[in-house]
This record gives sequence, C-alpha cells and structure tokens, in this order.
Amino acid sequence: MAEEKKTATAKKPAAAKAKKAETVSETKTTVAPEANRVNRVKAKYDSEIKKALMEKFNYTSVMQVPEIKKIVINIGVGDALTDGKRLEEAVNELSLIAGQHPVVTKAKKSIANYKLRAGQEIGCKVTLRGTRMYEFYDKLVSIALPRVRDFRGVNPNAFDGRGNYTLGVKEQLIFPEIDYDKVSKIRGMDIVIVTSANTDEEAFALLTLLGMPFAK
Repeated sequence: MAEEKKTATAKKPAAAKAKKAETVSETKTTVAPEANRVNRVKAKYDSEIKKALMEKFNYTSVMQVPEIKKIVINIGVGDALTDGKRLEEAVNELSLIAGQHPVVTKAKKSIANYKLRAGQEIGCKVTLRGTRMYEFYDKLVSIALPRVRDFRGVNPNAFDGRGNYTLGVKEQLIFPEIDYDKVSKIRGMDIVIVTSANTDEEAFALLTLLGMPFAK
C-alpha cells in the first residue's frame, strides 16, 4: 500500500512537468518571432520595387538595387538642462513611436552662451533596422504624415548627396501611439532614412516607389 502511494506521488510531478512543457511549446509556436514577420512594405520591395529599379537604372545585378539600410530618429530636448523630467518624457514618447528603447544623447562640447556643459544629457535617439525599420516606415508614410495639418508632401530636396534623406517632423502628435491628453509639450524630431543608393536620384526613386509622399 505504501509503495503504491509512493508511486502515485512520483507520477504527479512528472505529469505536471509534461503539461508545463506542452504549454510552453504551444506558446512558442503561436508567437511569431520578429525575424519571421514580413512587413507589407518589405514584401512589396522584394516582389515589385527591385524589378522596377533594375529596369529604370539598368542594373546588371540585383545586388546593385538600392535599399533602406536603417532609420535614425532623433529628438533634441533643450529644456532638459533645467528640468530632467522633460528628457524622461521624450524618451518614453520615442519608445512608443519607434517600438524600441532609445539611447540618451549627450553634449559633445561646452557652449557658454547656452549654459551647456560637455556630457550633459540633451536628447535621445533610436536606430531602427530590419522588421522594426519597415514597420516604422510604413506607419510614417501611411498614417503619420497624412495627419499633418495642411499636408502637401515632403521636401524632395532634402537628400544629402549620398542617397540619404532627412525629414523634419514638427509634432510627435501625428503618430497614433501618442495620447494627446498625456503630452506636456509639443516636440519635433528629425528622421534620417539611410539607403544604400549611390546617388540622390536613385534614392529618390526608391523612396517614391516605397510610398514616400514627395511634394510636386
């Protein structure tokens, strides 16, 4: 009798472990890893845009076709010099917008006129690559920019001569993640889209096909 009771007790933990392992296995298979998610902008680039760019610029290899390498979002927080809470707010807002925690940027040198000392925290930035980069780009061109008041398109002349494009946004409120009632101050940001294009013409064609609403 004692042996039967001992055997039954030993089976319970084993059954519990098996059930737990099964639950974990189900969880892993139902939650798709970020690397396996395919954004619609990336899918369009692979299926349509690569071919269109090869025909337009007569590339001999698909490796020559330009692509977006990374997107850098930067917010300057000048009032953080007098109120550290402002920097914390900017970091939280940028985290919501980008879906990735930003890094705090510090002053590289002292400027007496602005009472700025080297090493002081004056902003935050985040660098997006891969799936998050494409998801942010999709949100930017499809949702955020059309919400700009009296929007007539972005400046087509904001390329740097090396195929990279810089876009200035005046209000963080255009992004759907930001709750208007919780915003204490309107902040702008710089969005730098870094591409592998060798010329501005190629970069312009790439971003146009990717849906960037350039002003005409």
